[in-house]
Amino acid sequence: MKLQLTENKDYRPDIDGLRAVAVIAVILFHLGVLPNGYLGVDVFFVISGYLITGIIARELQEGRFSIIGFYIRRTRRILPLTLCLVLVALITGIIVMLPDDLENLAQSVVATNLFANNVLQAFTTKNYWDVVNEFKPLMHTWSLGVEEQYYIAYPLLIFVIGAHFRRLLLPALAVLALVSLGAYFIPLQSHVIFYHLPFRFFELAFGGIAALWLGRKLVVHRLSPLLIGGLVVLMCLPPGWLPEKLALLAAVALSTGVIATANGNSRISAVLLENKVTVGIGLISFSLYMWHQVILAYTRYFVVQRLEGRHIAATLLLIFALSTVTYFLVEQPFRNKRVVRTGTLFAVVGFLFIITTLPAFYIYSKGGIIKDIPELGISKTEARRNLHAEYNSRIYKYDKPFAADGGKIKVLVLGNSFARDWANVLLESRQAEKLELSYAANLFSSDEVRTRSRQADIIFYNSARKNDVKKLGIDESKLFVAGTKSFGFNCGYFYNYSGADYFGQRTIMEPGYLEYNELLKREWGERYLDLIGKVMDLKNTMPVFTPDKMFISQDCRHFTEAGARYFAALFENELAAMFASAGKRE
Repeated sequence: MKLQLTENKDYRPDIDGLRAVAVIAVILFHLGVLPNGYLGVDVFFVISGYLITGIIARELQEGRFSIIGFYIRRTRRILPLTLCLVLVALITGIIVMLPDDLENLAQSVVATNLFANNVLQAFTTKNYWDVVNEFKPLMHTWSLGVEEQYYIAYPLLIFVIGAHFRRLLLPALAVLALVSLGAYFIPLQSHVIFYHLPFRFFELAFGGIAALWLGRKLVVHRLSPLLIGGLVVLMCLPPGWLPEKLALLAAVALSTGVIATANGNSRISAVLLENKVTVGIGLISFSLYMWHQVILAYTRYFVVQRLEGRHIAATLLLIFALSTVTYFLVEQPFRNKRVVRTGTLFAVVGFLFIITTLPAFYIYSKGGIIKDIPELGISKTEARRNLHAEYNSRIYKYDKPFAADGGKIKVLVLGNSFARDWANVLLESRQAEKLELSYAANLFSSDEVRTRSRQADIIFYNSARKNDVKKLGIDESKLFVAGTKSFGFNCGYFYNYSGADYFGQRTIMEPGYLEYNELLKREWGERYLDLIGKVMDLKNTMPVFTPDKMFISQDCRHFTEAGARYFAALFENELAAMFASAGKRE
């Protein structure tokens, strides 16, 4: 096939059409509808690299490039809308959020304002696909962090090379892209690669290479509809059909191909990308991207537990309505220096930065506790960070050998944070005074821990499979397996419920928990401590509050102190029997 070149126009409606494809994909992904829709972010990266590199290259060639001018344009494009949405998210969070969630939001506000939410998420949540992210209004600004870091460093790099070694600009960018692509395949932890710019730079660079190679030209060929269709099909593939990294590379390659193509020369491509609807969506795509997660997160947080068809339709209408408003009232005015002067721009941006960042710092310092929450036993006068984490983490102090002759029943608890929950249940039980508790996250952490397992009268292992236990060589005659548990998706929905049966609320469990619980019950029989079975009703729902009107869990996964006391009471008879039997063996 012979390729021809045609002149590139100053404005390309097909790129707005491609933006529409990308933003719709991301929204549908966060709605749980489009499995690979997250690849829309990668499409945005390629578009950004193409447009930014093309602008800088042209201005360098014409001798009118200014780094300060570039930064001001980026400020006009990004910060007014971003800071407005941050303010909306923060005010809403102050009204409806529980302390742990509000503390996390405050962190995200500061990180977003400092162009670093990608770095924060790499250190905290780590897993982009964790269900907890569904309730984080600013979770999606990680991609802004990547782009903003790129906007800060990239113009300096292009200016230095382009001003003095213009012929080397394209080769230099190609080398940097290859280095980044190589880094992307380094066997590091997945969250490190996912969130940080060096491992994402090649995506932006591919767009930049296309801009430098083509200049003001575009490629004419007959495969344009196939590239667009291939990108859409890629985003619609079932989960796991393609490895994650291969899917991302395919999205980058297809996006670069679409951008480098004169799509208007193909009737099919023009219909797909240049019609009024897709172009219109593309024009408001930044507002759509910024609003969608804020609306979705808060809808899930205090409106409905699970989105159904009517909820999705109403949510989409609200997202599009608000995005249209902010496009015309925020985006457009602030991008026009004749409407909003530079001095006014920085005054507004500075004001929004201060009134979001400073309160967020304060909220974070208080651990998100800015009001009394009786259901959690929290008072704002005793506010401090990590209040509930401390209760679970106190079990770490029991990571020590048994006493030589303590005269008590030696109990070893093995496992993760759920195991620490079970240790708290033991300590809240009436049997606590009879026990010498030892905790270890991993039996193989040291030979000394293995010695503890031999010395123990009873071993509790959290959610252990039978085959795994056999490999560890634990004496199964003294082993009991503490079960898994789930109390919903997020407590915010229950906290904001206004019905008369507030303390009688029940919840569905996260997918997979009940099935795994049943599997463990079959494997262990009488040696399985079924936490779910103690409180689950015939509809497979779990209680949210204890009988004394306290949250069982603050995060739907781990016990509050009240939750541990509640389950200690539920298991009192079983604990008394097993410890009495252990005492006789001793």
